[in-house]
This record gives sequence, C-alpha cells and structure tokens, in this order.
Amino acid sequence: MKAVSIYETASFYNFTFMKKITVYCGSNKGKKLTYSDGALALANEMIKRKLSLVYGAGNVGLMGVIADAMLASGMEVYGIIPKKLVDIEVAHKGCTELTVVETMRDRKWLMAEKGDGFIAMPGGIGTFEELFEIMTLNQLAYIQKPLALYNVGGYYDGLLLFLQHAVQEGFLHQAQMDLLIVGDNPSEILDKMAAFEPKYIEKWEVR
Repeated sequence: MKAVSIYETASFYNFTFMKKITVYCGSNKGKKLTYSDGALALANEMIKRKLSLVYGAGNVGLMGVIADAMLASGMEVYGIIPKKLVDIEVAHKGCTELTVVETMRDRKWLMAEKGDGFIAMPGGIGTFEELFEIMTLNQLAYIQKPLALYNVGGYYDGLLLFLQHAVQEGFLHQAQMDLLIVGDNPSEILDKMAAFEPKYIEKWEVR
C-alpha cells in the first residue's frame, strides 16, 4: 500500500452517469439496529444496480457493514484511508482497492473525485463534515454531482430542521436545499440521484 497525495491525482468533472457511489457513514454502528439494517438496505440496492462503493475503508461500524455486504456479493469496493487511521479505524484489507493517503484532506478529496454521486448515512462529526463539504463544492460548482442524505430512522430530522432555520434566517438559499436529495428509501434515493441535473446557485445574489 503506497501513500499518495490527492494533489497528484485530483481532477473533478461534471456529473454524467453513476458507476461509483461515495458513501459517508459512521465508524460506529449506533445504538439502534435500524442503522445497520439501513446500511444493508442501501448495499442491496447498490448491488442490484451494479454500483461500486467508495468509502472510508474501515471494517468497523456502519462502514464495515456496507463494505462487507458489497464484497460478499462480488461488487467492487474502493477504500480510502489516512495512514494515521489505518489501525484506529481498522482498515478493511478485503477492499477491491485500498488506498492509503497522507491526510484527512487527501482522503476527502479523493473520495469526492472518485465517486459519481454521494450518500451520507448516519454518522458522527466526520460524516457531518463530509456532507457539508460536498454541499459547498456543489454550491460553488467545483463539482456537479448528486448528493443525498439517507435519513435512516429519522436520524437527520433535527439537522434538516436546522437547515430550514438557516434558510429562514437568510444564510442558506432554498435552491441549495432543493439540490439535497433527502429520503429513507435507498431505491427512491438512487432513482433521484440518477435523474440529477446540475444547477449552479449564485450564493451572493442580492435578496
């Protein structure tokens, strides 16, 4: 395993079709079986559509659940992890391709480059960061790829309320929220991602 820098490989492009889905999710399983069931449901739908998985390369938590399910069905799984976390998050040695990078920033950018679309499952602060970074990159047209929030068991209900509050207070455009695909059904989420049409939102327009 060779540690690489994202700056040697990064080249973002506009969305055209989906072959690889980058999934952001927790390195823990959470307290409810619902979350693991949700990860398996997403894996099964991706398997049905012959989609590959790009993820954070851990074999623990929800990361391990979805990766194991994909690999068991013979699907390609691309894991990306910083050197520092290889032991902490227990890098999944069964990945079709395991890439070890230098930093968290390298990891995030390579995951953003490699995926044709993004799904944020329940997770912790790292998942939140990844979700908002992709929202920002789409907003500023650094990338133009579909982003979905997989709201398993209503996990993100509170966050969605806060985001609507941000819209109401004038810090977030409703048009930006409209680009975020939200749902609790993997089939419906992937259908909407497949129908995604890029749209640039002018952040600084006068209200």
